Amino acid sequence: MSLNGTYEKELAFQADRRRATVEFIKIVSDLWYDKSIELVLFRNQLIDKNVSEILNLHEYAGEFVQKPISIFDSVEIAQAIKNLDLPPAKLDIGKLTYEFHLEDQKYSAADFVANKLKDAYNNHSIKPKDVVLYGFGRIGRLVARELMSKTGKGSQLRLRAIVTRGAINETVLEKRASLLRNDSVHGDFSGTVSTDIKNNALIINGTTVNIISANAPEEIDYTAYGIKNALIIDNTGAFRDKEALSRHLKSKGADKVLLTAPGKGVPNIVHGVNHLDNDPDKVKIFSAASCTTNAITPVLKAIEDTYGVVNGHLETIHAYTNDQNLVDNFHKKYRRGRAAGLNMVITETGAGSAVAKALPALEGKLTSNAIRVPVPNGSLAILNLNLEKETSVKSMNTIMKKYALEGDLVEQIKYEMSDELVSSDIVGSSAPSIYDSKATIVRPDGKNVVLYIWYDNEYGYSHQVIRLAKYIAKVRRYTYY
Repeated sequence: MSLNGTYEKELAFQADRRRATVEFIKIVSDLWYDKSIELVLFRNQLIDKNVSEILNLHEYAGEFVQKPISIFDSVEIAQAIKNLDLPPAKLDIGKLTYEFHLEDQKYSAADFVANKLKDAYNNHSIKPKDVVLYGFGRIGRLVARELMSKTGKGSQLRLRAIVTRGAINETVLEKRASLLRNDSVHGDFSGTVSTDIKNNALIINGTTVNIISANAPEEIDYTAYGIKNALIIDNTGAFRDKEALSRHLKSKGADKVLLTAPGKGVPNIVHGVNHLDNDPDKVKIFSAASCTTNAITPVLKAIEDTYGVVNGHLETIHAYTNDQNLVDNFHKKYRRGRAAGLNMVITETGAGSAVAKALPALEGKLTSNAIRVPVPNGSLAILNLNLEKETSVKSMNTIMKKYALEGDLVEQIKYEMSDELVSSDIVGSSAPSIYDSKATIVRPDGKNVVLYIWYDNEYGYSHQVIRLAKYIAKVRRYTYY
């Protein structure tokens, strides 16, 4: 075949791939908006993705399982899912397609999918839960974005109100709307945001979200806004212990509380690791721990369960935060008063000891420290661990890949294979732990390892908050991972 003939063939194939991807996008959307069935590709979100993004995700999926994952296969599996009368669910089409190939296509796609998802029909029915965001800073706005972009038919979490301090007027509402629409790190919100001045509300994707001004939690009557039995997600950082957080439960219409920071006297939860230890029917107040704790704990659980951890040290290279000064000025903490955008700043982190709240076996085994660096988002945890059992780079990576592919931590651990990974590449990842397989170091005796764990300290953590919120609210759908 001539060079021109080869090129024409390549063009035709790419056109077929892109047409198939357009069909795939339509099926993904129909499943979500008609049946509340969410498809993901090895935990990567597919809703609102364009053609190129979905094709790139298929390339990643093929590298991850070391077997081609074709868009044509995905269309066939997705269509089979659509033809079934399934309850609300979250399904990993990458895993389904991979398993379909492993069985050497002994069955038709329809029969294969029907057999794999037969347990979905036993899933309990779920009742939607009203959500109130108490505080509207970095985490609050990202949680709001995710809740509103994934509302679908409203069968899970429903964002009904946002509580802020200070007067509410036209200028304030527009500033709140603008901050939700535009984000210097995460880009524009993929939806619509407008203001309703008369009713003190934001209209997000056509849905009313009330803006409530309050100086104290207990003074709010949520029922006046039609809100009942709400989950209050506290993003302020002002209330950190059980007594202070209990004030939310004095509000009319409030049912449970979730703190987006480490808490005292309440369960500190890393979803995927220890969330099942606390029954939401019996516990009213939860903490989602910190972004760093959520980054390292899933990996540490995998290491502890496989090799055993003798002891170790955690060093976090963390993006600067709003707690630091933009220019040199007084700060109650040592060193944090120096300009965040100009300095690497050594500071403390409680993540090393906080891990033990989710993994008691690691009590007293980890020391920790942190360095704040001049990037606005995207952080790195370095784990230097002494192990009970010997390992190697290959064995360690194989274990972590297994945990990222199957089991209880597939939402938490993303296995990264790139030689060129840098901090900006992980911004926007929904996984709280991104395991850098190319950076793994193992001492010759096999008993000491150094692991590099990237994390989007805003976006990845926000997804952990939502996962925990769904568990607390008892609106977790059937999942197939």
